[in-house]
Amino acid sequence: MLAPNLSELLSRLEHPSREYSPLPFWFLNGDLTHREIRRQLQDFQAHGVHGVVLHPRMGMSRRIGYLSPLFFRYLRTAVETAAELGMTVILYDEGMYPSGSAGGQIVRERPDLASRGILWVEAPQPGDTVLLETDHGLLVERFSGGTLRGIHAGEDDGEPRVPRSADILNPEAVSAFLRLTHEAYAREFSPWFGSTIRAFFTDEPSILGRNAPAGMQPWTRGFAEIFREAGGHLAGLEALFRGGENEDTALYRRLILERESTVYYGALSSWCESHGLALMGHPHQSDDIEVLRWFQIPGQDLVYRWVSPETGGTKGMDSVMGKCGADMARLMGRSRNANECFGACNREDNPWYFTGSDMKWFLDYLAVRGVNLFVPHAFYYSLAGKRSQERPPDVGPGSIWWPHYRQWAAYMARLSCLRTETEEEISLAVLCRNRDLRPEAVEPLFQSQRAFQYLPESFWPQCREEGGALRLDGRVYRAVLGEAERFPTVPHDPEAAAPVLRCDPPQPDLRAAALRTADGGRCWMLVNEGESDLETEVTLPARAPLARMDLWTGEKAPLPDLSVPEGRRFRLSLPRRGSLLVFPRGAAEPEELSPPEAPDRVLDASCFTLQEEDPARSTQTWTAEIPAGPRDVLLRVEAEEMAELYVNDQLVGAAFWPPQQFRIPHTLLEKPARLRLVITGSPANRYGRPVPYGLKK
Repeated sequence: MLAPNLSELLSRLEHPSREYSPLPFWFLNGDLTHREIRRQLQDFQAHGVHGVVLHPRMGMSRRIGYLSPLFFRYLRTAVETAAELGMTVILYDEGMYPSGSAGGQIVRERPDLASRGILWVEAPQPGDTVLLETDHGLLVERFSGGTLRGIHAGEDDGEPRVPRSADILNPEAVSAFLRLTHEAYAREFSPWFGSTIRAFFTDEPSILGRNAPAGMQPWTRGFAEIFREAGGHLAGLEALFRGGENEDTALYRRLILERESTVYYGALSSWCESHGLALMGHPHQSDDIEVLRWFQIPGQDLVYRWVSPETGGTKGMDSVMGKCGADMARLMGRSRNANECFGACNREDNPWYFTGSDMKWFLDYLAVRGVNLFVPHAFYYSLAGKRSQERPPDVGPGSIWWPHYRQWAAYMARLSCLRTETEEEISLAVLCRNRDLRPEAVEPLFQSQRAFQYLPESFWPQCREEGGALRLDGRVYRAVLGEAERFPTVPHDPEAAAPVLRCDPPQPDLRAAALRTADGGRCWMLVNEGESDLETEVTLPARAPLARMDLWTGEKAPLPDLSVPEGRRFRLSLPRRGSLLVFPRGAAEPEELSPPEAPDRVLDASCFTLQEEDPARSTQTWTAEIPAGPRDVLLRVEAEEMAELYVNDQLVGAAFWPPQQFRIPHTLLEKPARLRLVITGSPANRYGRPVPYGLKK
């Protein structure tokens, strides 16, 4: 629900409600005990985390069979504890991933329900069904041999007990999946459905499964007849294997998408809705937009550093993921959209080399594109043995910033609150098709701060042209991009849609979103997506004098600006990893906008002496003595990773990316003070390959 006005929004951003908590994957990957389950949930809540996704994971003790009575007894402890603590639970619908196979139980019951595909071959193999024979090859249907990752030792890719994936295009297989998983969970936990338990998470379902033969294309039993009845010619599908496209391949892709949507996603969506739950999770690819129509909480998956600070957030197919889920949620009137973020996002292929600087960048990248529910990947139940190397890093209790995680949880909640309780102003529609979200075409839109809405093909028939604009369910788009022959009376030129703001000089790394509250109050979210500080003159279409909120700290201050014919102009200084909310000053109480007094002194690393170094823990301790003073002191240092500052053994704060900056309040400086600066390096030094750490002098 939108905030009624800007004043109420600012109040809610200061103390976001628990509903905006991150909901991390909790890897249930050990020899579970009831006591430890309760302890960890209590620990999560103490660190500002008010919900989890219960994720059966590789490393679970073999004595705990997937979906066994013992399995459910442990999960019952988790659900009951979460209910007592007022936490949210999301159920994960698979024994690892991809979803849809019930940990391999479907194919063990019915081998004929294993995943299927088609190949173009010179000669058939035993068991193949020959669909078409030509002078230059055969089109055959065969089992894909696809697998999923299991939860026990020996069940991973290439291992002897790896489970086989089921055919999620086959209604019988999907019915078996619902019977074995969802119905079993319902028998155990239906009293908590719709209260503690809010959703089922489905994880990148794959038609072929993992490790299918290269070049194989999705298929299911009886699909040849469906294809022919729709006017398709099997001979035309040879192009699928030759890198070509034609009318038959286009029809094939449309029919496969329809089949996947209705047979798999539609069945799960209906089941969840009928049981008072949401379907959440994400599809197989970052640009799978059409199947998101079936999700009550659409989502995507930020993994493997497919976008990153060093490569940027606007290039390649995976750069569309934040907008993909958020835009589909907007079109369907869904209040929330999610992202499973940080999975295996380590630097330089070095397990655990994931920094606070990285995490801040990823969160800002997602939030400015509209994501408003964060699913951190992951909090590990256990890091013993090989578990520490299973898709690291742990971004929760196993991270160096866990003692200060309330800061991170509060930031994720603030971003989620902001993007849930406002509506984005958008006047440009980008026409797109499934798995074709035009990343090259939209990159200039991001770089010129032009807001746009992805408008997938299935919504085009609902649109109408009126007065030179495109209208859809009360939304008005003044311009469109793509599919130039469609909607001919609407300008097909992004320049016809005004940018969110204007920069002089231009700033291609600045991301901006114009937001409105229920009463039409306007504010602007600004994010520096680059690797250097940003300086520019900004003109916003606003009339009242402006103020700013640092979204990381929640601190508010006046924004010196002046009135110009186009609105208000101000000098924007946005540091690397900076994120701001700009709003009319009248929305805040005057005392909230009192600018902080200038610091008495600015200190740097030169005043510190190395006191102690512990290579085993990758820590350094530096100390300094400073005289008393009447005003605050500013300390600015450069460290590779987390820095914690203590004054006379009292914690002032922690900073997670360079430059680390601390404001030492004058109340701690009434007499000479001893400063202690603790620098902690990446866990990669323990679990991966050594990386630099320490204070830069």
